[in-house]
Amino acid sequence: MQVPLYQAKAEFFRMLGHPVRIRVLELLQGGPVAVRDLLTEIEIEPSSLSQQLAVLRRSGIVVSIREGSTVSYALAGGDVAELLRAARRILTELLAGQNELLAELRQAEPPLPVPQRTAGPR
Repeated sequence: MQVPLYQAKAEFFRMLGHPVRIRVLELLQGGPVAVRDLLTEIEIEPSSLSQQLAVLRRSGIVVSIREGSTVSYALAGGDVAELLRAARRILTELLAGQNELLAELRQAEPPLPVPQRTAGPR
């Protein structure tokens, strides 16, 4: 039985739903990156990076490239880079909208009354 498209999309976005995987994909937008350089940029344990790279590789959105003893990773296609750019645009719009709403709320908020000091017994 075939998986419904909406379920396949949900699984795809769930696969992307990890900060390390997103960071790896961002770093790979400029071209192949050696694992040692990914470790330097992301600053996590090698075993954790290896697990996240395996998830990305199994999904087919990254490929590994071996040159001698160096292993690098690259995006399997340009669509992932476009998806990340689209996510950035959407987040920018959402955050801009939130800032506009915050500014409106601050303008509409009446100033708090300043408590008056009363002279008490001395």
